[in-house]
This record gives sequence, C-alpha cells and structure tokens, in this order.
Amino acid sequence: QVQLVESGGGLVQAGGSLRLSCAASGRTVSSYTMGWFRQAPGKRREFIALIARNGATILYADSVRGRFTISRDYASNTLSLQMNSLQPEDTAVYYCAAAGSTTVVGLASANFWGQGTQVTVSS
Repeated sequence: QVQLVESGGGLVQAGGSLRLSCAASGRTVSSYTMGWFRQAPGKRREFIALIARNGATILYADSVRGRFTISRDYASNTLSLQMNSLQPEDTAVYYCAAAGSTTVVGLASANFWGQGTQVTVSS
C-alpha cells in the first residue's frame, strides 16, 4: 500500500513560481513510477509529468515542458514539481500518482493517488 500527500499549492500571480511536494509512504514506494496530473474545473484530468522508479525516464506534457521540472528524492520518498512561469491556464487541482507502469496511460490508471492540492494563478 502507498499513501500520497501533496502540499505546496497556493495563489500566485502570472509569471510566478510554486513548488509542489508529494510525500509518499509505503514499503516499496521507490519501486513505483510517480507523476503529476492536474484537473481544472469542468475539464478532464490532464497528465503533467512522470519520473520512472529509477529516474531514467522523465516525460512532460507539451503544455508544461520547459517550465515545469519533476524530481524525486529517494531518501525522503518525496516527489516534487517545480513550476515556473505560471500562467492562469495552469490553475487546477494538482494530484500525484504512483504506479508500476512507466507509461502515461499506465500512470493515469494508477492505484495510488493523493488528495490533490489547489494551484491558482491570477492574471
């Protein structure tokens, strides 16, 4: 079993930055691919980024590539998302997920999800 708890969301002006964290607990969390999704009001959940269990594979959505950076700290079992140059369209609830698959489709069907953290970007 894996438990995921996100933090770091908040209100920021356009062009600003935020850093999200996802604290993971569970005996085998280091063996999972982890990633971030977001869901804006009235929209479907959207893939943002993933990082494979060994860190060798990192994928980003086109909408955030070059602005967001995903990383994970194996010592503290923490997944992070550094978000720069935020825009109002980045406003959403951000979720972290953990799965055995290293694909976007696989991660979207993950068994383990956090409760989400709200990010609001004002114009």
